[in-house]
Amino acid sequence: MTAGHIRNPVLPGFHPDPSILRVGTDYFLATSTFEWFPGVPVHRSTDLVHWEPAGHILDRTDLLDLRGVADSAGVWAPSLSHHDGRFWLVYSIVRTIGHPYKDVDNYLITAPAIDGPWSEPVFLNSSGFDPSFFHDEDGRSWLLNIQWDPREGHPSFAGILLQEYDAEKQDLIGEPRTILTHEELIEGPNVYRHDGWYYLMLAEGGTGWNHGILMARSRDLTGPYELDPDGSLLTTRDTPDWPLQKAGHGELVQTPEGEWYLAHLASRPVRTAEGPRCILGRETCLQRVTWTGEGWLRLADGGRRPSLEVPAPVGVEPGRETATDVRDDFNAPELDGSWSTLRGPASPDWLTLTERPSHLRLRGRQSLHSHFDQSLIARPLTSVHCEVTTVVDFRPSHFSQLAGLVCWYDTSTHYYLRLTHVEGRGRVLGVVLTDDGTYRELPDTELAVDDWPLVHLRARFDGADLHFSASPDGTAWHDLGPALDASKLSDDYGDRLRFTGAFVGVCVQDLGGTRAAADFDWFEVRELGG
Repeated sequence: MTAGHIRNPVLPGFHPDPSILRVGTDYFLATSTFEWFPGVPVHRSTDLVHWEPAGHILDRTDLLDLRGVADSAGVWAPSLSHHDGRFWLVYSIVRTIGHPYKDVDNYLITAPAIDGPWSEPVFLNSSGFDPSFFHDEDGRSWLLNIQWDPREGHPSFAGILLQEYDAEKQDLIGEPRTILTHEELIEGPNVYRHDGWYYLMLAEGGTGWNHGILMARSRDLTGPYELDPDGSLLTTRDTPDWPLQKAGHGELVQTPEGEWYLAHLASRPVRTAEGPRCILGRETCLQRVTWTGEGWLRLADGGRRPSLEVPAPVGVEPGRETATDVRDDFNAPELDGSWSTLRGPASPDWLTLTERPSHLRLRGRQSLHSHFDQSLIARPLTSVHCEVTTVVDFRPSHFSQLAGLVCWYDTSTHYYLRLTHVEGRGRVLGVVLTDDGTYRELPDTELAVDDWPLVHLRARFDGADLHFSASPDGTAWHDLGPALDASKLSDDYGDRLRFTGAFVGVCVQDLGGTRAAADFDWFEVRELGG
């Protein structure tokens, strides 16, 4: 890393919709998690350069019930704030993501510290998603979110709503007001007060290649708001070859020395014959911004495009390089916080790290197409040039019992290097693909492994290519089939709404309900460069 600079993305891999906050000398970044549990990871920094995980906020089922939610539904765009000595988190749980309806509930929780304890959730409204709070200088607090309109002949994004919140009553008061509408799609509202103006920061143009950030301002909180006459503050819609694409959805933070930074999402596409695809999903980046003499916000280095490298705050010295390789030997009594599960917490009835010391034991439950009870743990992929390796001890006795290594986008699209039982042959390894909802057992990937004591499994990502292999001892590797299309694990593939990113992990299924167990000794992700 260059001395005195921030290298983007600061949170690589699936870290969309960043919300940034400074309290004292500490900075906090919270991001969306959609159908993954626990919800809303937080990263902490003292310099905006080096970021460390600080746990998850929505780590209890009373805060987050995701059973049955659709792929890419769940927790959207959480927003952090700090007021009256407490941290506030407002977040959406989206149940329906198609058209014309968005069934969404918005909640508020508070805590004395970022690591809790967090309060019971307060229901706010269901009028639309992307909520945030603005705490004015007079002590009053205001909720913002978009208004969703399902009616035919009406814009679905029907404007930005503002309504006052009474902390003592734990309820919204007064009537919601529409403070801005726009012919372009606008969402993700956040309000800031600066030099006598109220500034409204907006995500515009959707979450894809047209994404951007737009500013508006008013002398009064309730409007009317005028749009920035120069248009988007940040976008890459007009530069398709730029390394950071889909830039948008941001929040501002000010350093103790008075410098301003913008946290925003962006994606790094892989070029394929079918066009660019963003396997790593939407990642968190930082840009330095300044205020002009006319009172508008601009990127400090000019233009509208996000930079891969920006100046760090004043006084920040060069520091350690962030480790990129990952290895978990499953020696701890509880699952490491970097792992996620689908739609519900890890519980002892299907996951244990103590029954067999130094091993992760998973008991099989439902299929990889289930929106309810999957025995799967995974972590975001952070590079498209890496090897993912694990070793499993699994003795299936029926074709309904499966275990292995998964390269995951969602229940409709994933690759699965799985070990199972075939009548008359014993244990057999092979690759299964669910391709935008269509299940396929890939030819030329089957390998008999009944005499292997353990089964080592590997996935190698090389840009848009994905290669699977297996070994009985971790030394002699057998390739399973040709290169596969890793770019299917992206927002940009298929016909469904997709908002997440690629994950890698391990899983077990027992479709007969006997809870067959598989033991994983370790899991490793090793960067290959490129």
